[in-house]
Amino acid sequence: SPFSMLLFTESSSSSSSSSAASSWRNINNNLATMAKGMAARPHSIISSSVETQSRPLQSKRFVSTTSQTSSSTSASSSSSPSSAAPPIDYSSLPHSSPEVQELVHKHAMQPQTSASLQTLMKTGRGEFLHKMSDRILPSHNEKGNHTNGTNGNTSNSNSNNANDNASEATPLVLLQVAGFLRHELPIRLAHRIQDLSRVPLLAQMPSVQQVKDLYTTSFLEILSTTPKVISTFDEERNFARVLEHIYERHGSVLVQMARGAFELRAAIREGALLPGDDDGCEGEGSKLPAVEEGELKAGRDAVEFELMESTHAFLDRFYISRIGIRVLIGQYLSLRQPPVESYVGIICSRTSPYEIVKRAIDDAAFMCTRKYGDAPEVIITGRLDMTFPYVPTHLHYIMLELLKNSMRATVEYHGIDADYPPIKVVIADGSDNEDVIIKVSDEGGGIPRSNMKRIWSYLFTTADPEIQEGMVAFNENVDHSIDSPLAGLGYGLPISRSYARYFGGDLSIMSMEGYGTDCFVYLTRLGNTREPLPI
Repeated sequence: SPFSMLLFTESSSSSSSSSAASSWRNINNNLATMAKGMAARPHSIISSSVETQSRPLQSKRFVSTTSQTSSSTSASSSSSPSSAAPPIDYSSLPHSSPEVQELVHKHAMQPQTSASLQTLMKTGRGEFLHKMSDRILPSHNEKGNHTNGTNGNTSNSNSNNANDNASEATPLVLLQVAGFLRHELPIRLAHRIQDLSRVPLLAQMPSVQQVKDLYTTSFLEILSTTPKVISTFDEERNFARVLEHIYERHGSVLVQMARGAFELRAAIREGALLPGDDDGCEGEGSKLPAVEEGELKAGRDAVEFELMESTHAFLDRFYISRIGIRVLIGQYLSLRQPPVESYVGIICSRTSPYEIVKRAIDDAAFMCTRKYGDAPEVIITGRLDMTFPYVPTHLHYIMLELLKNSMRATVEYHGIDADYPPIKVVIADGSDNEDVIIKVSDEGGGIPRSNMKRIWSYLFTTADPEIQEGMVAFNENVDHSIDSPLAGLGYGLPISRSYARYFGGDLSIMSMEGYGTDCFVYLTRLGNTREPLPI
């Protein structure tokens, strides 16, 4: 695949000496704080993050080397390609400078390289080491003496653990993956920087401009602190430190972009601007000159933010790309941690939909009970023993979103303290099926047909405006949380669909107004679908 072909091409490492705390350690601290407040709750999102179906986020340990390795690394570094061409420091240049703009444009002109779930697993197991270029292989002494600091075992360049048990990434695997990321990440970041600059109206919002600056900072950091070719283990370790900082820095992007969409909606309603013809809205629209207050209000009320096609097409591209960037970085950083049974990085080769659904039910019930004092029962049927390779955290996010929506709709439709009809979850799979399919059915009154398009909007929600305003003011450095209200920013469903589509699946919803809603999650069984990279 194109991914495996690039695994031995240009790479880089970070010579940055920054010692900021890793994002993985920060996440652990956040989880510990949340756990104290939910000590009485037997099953929470905390447990779903640390049990077998969700790879534990352990404190990051940089791969250490022995003193002999350090000396051999120095010897090999003197003859490596990267030592002859140190990286240029772009970090001091203003983001708006012609030099930076030209650099972004140059990288954005290069094609992105897609990967599949199977390719990520095979790479983590070392099945593509034979494709590694001799020009970036460390010297024989360095390669032979290098030990993986996670357990002290000597690594072998020919190690290839292709079974379904715990798979430990060897130093050469880490070097290979780092090389691909050094080539690929600047290209992906550059594509998003240009997209953030060009999106109509939304590009003017302060929060979106902050996200663009953040992406530009990360883009320049990779280019400025790492050489093009990562040829030593020291360079790989330094590159990992850079990516840890980037992973942490981008943790709040989900909320920042939602805040930008909220700012756009507020600007439209207050009359600061109107969507133009290129935004896909029906009716007239233009940048606003002065108008009468009555006309202004009527015009703003007529604007349906949820139907602004170009804005939502941009947000679809942006979020699917963000998922891809975080999967690549998260996979690499997880490979550098001690191995966990049945895991290759963040991918579990034996993901159990039944176990994931059970944990999502616990989390959704906790949120619903906190809000309403009670929660509907959930019945699970179908293939409860089935497992397949997937990223458990992605599936948990999707199922939590669907279940909390169903619980909220059921409680509000039937009334508090009513005898709620159960929510039904069906897991379907067969040896000849191309997909694992999970259906969530509720009797929560359904969705009006006129709202079906809007449920995929990134700011369509039935939550109170005060809750929305409070949510966008909340800056959270993790992607998923149960601390938010049961209904919040409104990006849960479209983000869930993006997660499903990232590895070739999908999410669809059928509703019967006055009765209930059926949600269908499609997940590819083989994991051989390449990620859908937006231009």
